[in-house]
Amino acid sequence: MAVKTLQDLLNEGVEGRGVLVRSDLNVPLDDNGQITDPGRIIASVPTIEALVQAGAKVVVTAHLGRPKGEPDAKYSLAPVAAKLAELLGRNVQLAGDVVGYDALSRSEGLTDGDVMLLENVRFDPRETSKDEAERGKLAAALVELVGEDGAFVSDGFGVVHRKQASVYDVAELLPHYAGTLVAAEVEVLAKLTESPERPYAVVLGGSKVSDKLAVIEALAPQVDTLVIGGGMCFTFLAAQGLSVGSSLLQEEMIDTCKGLLERFGDVIHLPRDIVVADEFAADADSKVVPANEIPDGWLGLDVGPESVARFAALLTEAKTVFWNGPMGVFEFENFAAGTRGVAEAIVTATGKGAFTVVGGGDSAAAVRALGLPEDGFSHISTGGGASLEYLEGKELPGISVLEA
Repeated sequence: MAVKTLQDLLNEGVEGRGVLVRSDLNVPLDDNGQITDPGRIIASVPTIEALVQAGAKVVVTAHLGRPKGEPDAKYSLAPVAAKLAELLGRNVQLAGDVVGYDALSRSEGLTDGDVMLLENVRFDPRETSKDEAERGKLAAALVELVGEDGAFVSDGFGVVHRKQASVYDVAELLPHYAGTLVAAEVEVLAKLTESPERPYAVVLGGSKVSDKLAVIEALAPQVDTLVIGGGMCFTFLAAQGLSVGSSLLQEEMIDTCKGLLERFGDVIHLPRDIVVADEFAADADSKVVPANEIPDGWLGLDVGPESVARFAALLTEAKTVFWNGPMGVFEFENFAAGTRGVAEAIVTATGKGAFTVVGGGDSAAAVRALGLPEDGFSHISTGGGASLEYLEGKELPGISVLEA
């Protein structure tokens, strides 16, 4: 990646300068507004800490959830500011707005080593506008917070596939650098695409085939093993002519899946047994059935033990593994065994010297929720969608703008 990095900025000197950092702090919250998985906040700390130690006046911008372009207390970054302050061991001011009076007045009062987090950038409709002029106005207002001699550090890998004001447009207005996290993510993904050691295995889960179709199309010709689980496996099973009961099914994708099986049937591996339930609930009645014997009215919520054993045999022998998407509803203990079994197989592969990458999103959340060792994987990405689009070969606007 031919871009300047955080280290380049530190070498140039940041003491007394304002630095705008775009972080990815989009963490899950429970019904009480408590953070359930702080992984992305933890991953953002090294870049911010390095700038603080070098004496920069750090202004952090980030989003949380999908507010509709206006302030919404449910999506306030207040709990994120508190967690970030705890991790940094210093006060983190939270501006009461994005680029309004409070943000501007606080920015003018920052001293060397101070950190200010702006309120959720998606409270401003210009952040996600398709109108370049509108995005440009927000970008200019963000730049005003750090001053003309400021700099921009892109460290939110989870949003680099979006052409948004705080990701793309600000980089056109300020000297720009890739943060520690973004640089590491791109280096890892380049390793997966340029010269992966073989056997190369990819594990894809999650609910919808349509969400993963492009990455299946891109990776299937390049990998030795493509394991498919999660809700999306039922559309593939239906494409084989099997009844899937009341399981999640994208009927409009059945013909597409038939085509994929015809073209890549030698590398695609589907579950042979399924854990089915009589309803979608943590305490539902459940049983294991062969994949071709899912009863009417029952729905598949996990891959079965035979499938896990078969997938594990493939994964533990791989030299490169990329995993994106859980095998089942891991949030329910009775339907977590498939995801846990596959994850443990990947940990085993790591222990045998394989290069293993967890592709962000629900997979990263599952690693932590199931108590698996994070150092059991070579890399845990913070950006599910960005990771997939990179592997699909798409241009990521938030990366390409750094190269300019």
